[in-house]
Amino acid sequence: MSELKRICIVGAGAIGGWMGALIGHRLGAEVRLSVLARGHTLEAVRSHGLRMDIGGERLVVPAHASSDPGDLGPQDLVVLSVKAPALATVAPIVHRLLGPQTKVLVAMNGVPWWFFDGLDGEARGLRLESVDPGGAIAELIPAERVIGCVVHASCTTPEPGLVRHVMGNGLILGAPAGGQPDWLAPWVDLLGRAGFAASASARIQRDVWYKLWGNMTTNPMSALTGATTDRLLEDELLVRFATTIMEEAAAIGERIGCAVGQTPQDRHAITRKLGSFKTSMLQDAEAGRPLELDALLGAVREIGQHLAMPTPYTDALLGLARVYARQRGLLSGSTA
Repeated sequence: MSELKRICIVGAGAIGGWMGALIGHRLGAEVRLSVLARGHTLEAVRSHGLRMDIGGERLVVPAHASSDPGDLGPQDLVVLSVKAPALATVAPIVHRLLGPQTKVLVAMNGVPWWFFDGLDGEARGLRLESVDPGGAIAELIPAERVIGCVVHASCTTPEPGLVRHVMGNGLILGAPAGGQPDWLAPWVDLLGRAGFAASASARIQRDVWYKLWGNMTTNPMSALTGATTDRLLEDELLVRFATTIMEEAAAIGERIGCAVGQTPQDRHAITRKLGSFKTSMLQDAEAGRPLELDALLGAVREIGQHLAMPTPYTDALLGLARVYARQRGLLSGSTA
């Protein structure tokens, strides 16, 4: 894989910064690491490099940082880790980083724009207006460029350019079209050598849906209440509400070929074992950033409508969360 060395992080926040720092730290001799950023994050990376606190150690990784993709040139891999509300703005920038063979590793929450590309069933090819209005993102970053990625890790950003790793290091990678294409294994190997628990999935949409199924309730509930996940799961009424929403999403998953294979109670038990932590949406709410409601809830509602499957409890949580976000200026996208 000697020719695949130009890697650019787009979205050097908690997850993107974590990925960039590990890649640069472990593979600095064979990877030319770049960061596309702006504002305070750009200033911090230019001044100090990518910084990460992990396992009691602070890593400082040099990276070429710019706000202009023209300064960085075509890449071999673009790690796209922005919040979903920013994607429409960022997609044209990512497009400018694409060379003939560039892959875009999409490390984002929720249902992505490429989700139904290559997914067989009655929703095959469905374009979600809640996620990609008018199909503009798919035009700029087509599915054949994408490496789907499900992240099982928790990180925070105490200040721009600095990431604090909390727990986990799992990355599941897969092609939207499914299977195990020849080009996928070298990227799984590279990320494994960088220190991630990287694995390949023959049907990445199932992994995306499973993660969505677990966080589509706790994320918005934590933003609404300001509570950590352990506090949410201590309240029997909220557990019952979350369970019913998860049952709606599980039924949709069955219809689209993404069965979750667990009960909501099984997943609650897993979340309880993680202890007290702030979800990414609670961190966004506290920082005054737009909330990812379309990708986590709006998309599920839209898929349900396409399949004529009512989602009243999902709708209720979406309604509560979007009014909360609108009142605080944290709403963007189709829910705005």
